[in-house]
Amino acid sequence: MADGEVTLVEAARRGERAAFEQLVRNTARLLFAHLYLKTGDTHRAEDLVQETLLIAWKRIHTIDDVSKFRPWLMTIANSVLVDSARHESRKKRSATREDESALDREADRGHPPAAMTEQNEERDRVMKVLRSLPEEYRTVLSLRYLAGADYEQIGKQLALSNGSLRGLLQRGMKMLREKMQHGD
Repeated sequence: MADGEVTLVEAARRGERAAFEQLVRNTARLLFAHLYLKTGDTHRAEDLVQETLLIAWKRIHTIDDVSKFRPWLMTIANSVLVDSARHESRKKRSATREDESALDREADRGHPPAAMTEQNEERDRVMKVLRSLPEEYRTVLSLRYLAGADYEQIGKQLALSNGSLRGLLQRGMKMLREKMQHGD
């Protein structure tokens, strides 16, 4: 972690909101990519990012090693994800009728159920293949194509040179395409 980020974490621990806001700007896309990769749902990932950051702000004073801020933040994100999944499974048990009405609403908007299903299946397939890639490729592809980060932002997030980043993206996309073609 960069010295500047350590300084920001220390300032945030002292209650400086501006420092925490800068930490949010530095890590929000990484969090989003991580959570989107796990959920496959943009809106849910955004909600989980917000919840993660809220908990992090409330607990920032508890972090022992300020140089481990990002792993600490990812631990919170994973806990939020698990809690959310538990909550969702409880809701699903009591809401099967709502699924039928949601399908009817989508059909009314001009999205035929077959097209929605095909689109969802393809997205799920891409997400499954993306999750199967080695971490170094999965992370850069997620930041670039799921979180919409530009090369400069990704380079800062992952401490990579522009050339290294471009190489990882190129090799990762090649691997993704190959796995998609072979039906992995």
